[in-house]
Amino acid sequence: MLPAAITLKQLRTLLSVAEHRSLTGAAAALHQTTPAIHSQIRKLEDLVGRPLLMRDRDGAGYALSPSGEAMARAARRIEANLSQAADDLRAIATGFQGHVRLSTVSTAQYFAPVLVRMLRDALPEIEVGLHVGNRRDVIAELDQGRTDLAVMGRPPRAPLVQSEPLGAHPHGILLPPGHRLAGQDGFDPVELLEETFLVREEGSGTRALMMRYLDRLSEGASPPMIELNSNESIKQAVIAGLGIAFLSLHTARDDLASGRLMLLRGMGLPVMRQWYLVRPVGGPPTIASDQVARAITGFAGAYFPTLSGVSG
Repeated sequence: MLPAAITLKQLRTLLSVAEHRSLTGAAAALHQTTPAIHSQIRKLEDLVGRPLLMRDRDGAGYALSPSGEAMARAARRIEANLSQAADDLRAIATGFQGHVRLSTVSTAQYFAPVLVRMLRDALPEIEVGLHVGNRRDVIAELDQGRTDLAVMGRPPRAPLVQSEPLGAHPHGILLPPGHRLAGQDGFDPVELLEETFLVREEGSGTRALMMRYLDRLSEGASPPMIELNSNESIKQAVIAGLGIAFLSLHTARDDLASGRLMLLRGMGLPVMRQWYLVRPVGGPPTIASDQVARAITGFAGAYFPTLSGVSG
């Protein structure tokens, strides 16, 4: 392999072919001809010494080979580093000392704006950008070096990260007012599993935690489930009586306080987990990201929603 001879143009061509699954699609996206795209891929394969593309199983397009996947990961990290440099330069040009990208899982959106405001008050010289996504998105950003810091629940096994607990993260089962299980000091697991559960998409950390909790109650039996795409949609569906939900209680503070939602009480509830500050391992952290990380831990969870009447 001759890494010094590899160009950004070749790497971007590879990423575009992988995205569009065709040379023609990549050519249109990059405003080049198909032969030019083919030439860039061939030159990159010659430098790497391995084929980077292979035909899809259906023969309709191209997929990355294992070597292509390795090169695409490297290309995404390079693009992420260039994007970070552009953010830093723009921040410096507007009077800041640097830019820090903070990613959070969607469950954290109920306190993340408060956290960012506190960071801006404490570190006015640093521009803090916030991105909210699902767990899969945040893990991909950590893997590809597209974020400096992340706030999430259980840290991923891969990529390799450093993590530090930030505070308690309670989860519980939410009911509409007047539900047959509301107001009881306990519940029958059989009755609970007869209920329809409103759940997030596959890959959601909250959904995985819910399944582990229900497995302990039912030895593998699953309740009926309806999948919705956001915590807000789930809460509104519970209020409307469509079903019940296992959610982070940080997403439901106002609804619980107002009585729009009720909290199921009983065995193993609430389920207590932790919020973590996570940062990727690999490249050296910037001075700005170190300052922001220290500030977040120094706040000692003051940005978390206050939940009355919830204990582990």
